[in-house]
Amino acid sequence: MVALPSLAFAIYAPIPEQEQGKPLTYKLGASVYHDSNIFGGATGEIGSMVYNLTGAIVFNGSIDDQTFAVASYELSNDHIVDRPGKKNLTSHTLNGRIAHKFSPDSNIDVTAGYNIAKNPQSLLAGIPLNTDQSFKRGQLDARYTTALGPKTGLVTKYRFINFSYDNAGLGANLDRSEHLLGLEGSYAYLPETKLVAEYRHQSIGYDTGGNTKDKDSNFLMAGVDYSPSKELLLSGRAGFEARQREAAPDSTAPYVELSSRYTYTEGSFLAAGYTYTIEEPSDVVNYTDTQVNRFFVNLQHRLTGTVTASGSLTYEPSQLQGRPAVHADADEKTTRFGLGLAWQPTKNWSVSGTCDLDDVNSDDVNRGQNRSRYGLSARYTF
Repeated sequence: MVALPSLAFAIYAPIPEQEQGKPLTYKLGASVYHDSNIFGGATGEIGSMVYNLTGAIVFNGSIDDQTFAVASYELSNDHIVDRPGKKNLTSHTLNGRIAHKFSPDSNIDVTAGYNIAKNPQSLLAGIPLNTDQSFKRGQLDARYTTALGPKTGLVTKYRFINFSYDNAGLGANLDRSEHLLGLEGSYAYLPETKLVAEYRHQSIGYDTGGNTKDKDSNFLMAGVDYSPSKELLLSGRAGFEARQREAAPDSTAPYVELSSRYTYTEGSFLAAGYTYTIEEPSDVVNYTDTQVNRFFVNLQHRLTGTVTASGSLTYEPSQLQGRPAVHADADEKTTRFGLGLAWQPTKNWSVSGTCDLDDVNSDDVNRGQNRSRYGLSARYTF
């Protein structure tokens, strides 16, 4: 399933170099890769070469002195040579953003996105063999920040996500809406140290069978953001989640968010973190939730002025919470590893090679999954 990340996203994110100095930017791309398991099956895997063409248009511009807007649309077509049935799959991605400063200490940032994914990058575990996992996903994020005093601040956050699967069986089980509301207060204890307290409320409602799957959660946590220099940022949150479930016992569990980022030279950084949380499973018939420990490391290193290497590793030991009298709990370990090498000979051209490996090892024999993708891609921005 798609993980729900922290609500802490940055305002006034920097514009990529290729998009600076002009309101409209166009992108054309092509790639070829081999996918060893196009449906994410536990058995009977189908591998295939995939040929992809993409085109995108991006707008960046200031509406006035206090308001900044971004809008983008991308069209992507995959030709999956050995896919049973339809081989040409066209996906669409539409994003928009408005950031407005009311004053030096108050701003609002709203982002929205809609994705029609016909060839999902992340596949669901435990889905019947050769099932089409295409879906539509809409998301809205809003964040209002203001200062209550010289050292105190208040942030209000809201997130809405909607999932809609093309396959009727998946849709009956997984189509849902998620709402997450957060209220965060902060105190600048030192110039480099900010103390934080936060409350969040999450509501998950399924389109079908909600009387057995719907749930609400209340989070209460405290933490600290520590930035001793512009190169280093450390952040931590710890608390608990009280979850109320329909047709299943309520529970209280710890909630932890830890993250760090160190920029050791221009274009090079190391980021790492850990999260403990409860998430939605891909099999809602047998399981109510998944308790996830998520460890991650991301590294980007600029080898030369035009060549950049990157790597990522995510390790997720988790436990699927079985529905009472339906299924036992199941331990599961998910490992995702990726490597990339990008070459940017000019401001407008970029060429990259990538390798991605996914492994799901589960007590539930229907959920195991192995997948590898190796590919080359090129993009021209103008």
